[in-house]
Amino acid sequence: MLYNRNHVPRGFEVAKGFEDKGVILPVRSTQRSAGYDFYALDNASLIPHGADVLHTGVKAFMQPDEFLMLVVRSSFGIKRSIILGGACSVIDADYYGNETNDGEILIPLRNLGGTSQKIRKGERIAQGIFMKYLTCGDEPETVRTGGIGSSDSKEKDG
Repeated sequence: MLYNRNHVPRGFEVAKGFEDKGVILPVRSTQRSAGYDFYALDNASLIPHGADVLHTGVKAFMQPDEFLMLVVRSSFGIKRSIILGGACSVIDADYYGNETNDGEILIPLRNLGGTSQKIRKGERIAQGIFMKYLTCGDEPETVRTGGIGSSDSKEKDG
């Protein structure tokens, strides 16, 4: 089993390089909340029909058979016409501590509306939900060595 230094099976830490940036670690808002709220690390502006990727300064650790699913906060979609780029994001357990970005979780947002949307530093922008998954019993030999896109297969000639 994987555990952090506090002996808990899953959770959040500040990613390397963000220790002095005012990172807010994700929390659940209520007793029955499934999702942990992620906060914008900086101010941002989403132009109409534009997109941006926001830093959080947060990394997540979890068990090998778990992942963190990121979804946009419902108030963003309903009130502000903002969606998560790609509909949802999957953060794999082996993304934690990778050599490229230490596993920092980035939040891609897209503004579907006709007016600019300001995102304030410290504003709740997405939710993360820890989930278990099943496999077909296969065990890939490839080990993650980098961050986003590091498991993409390369086209081979011939």
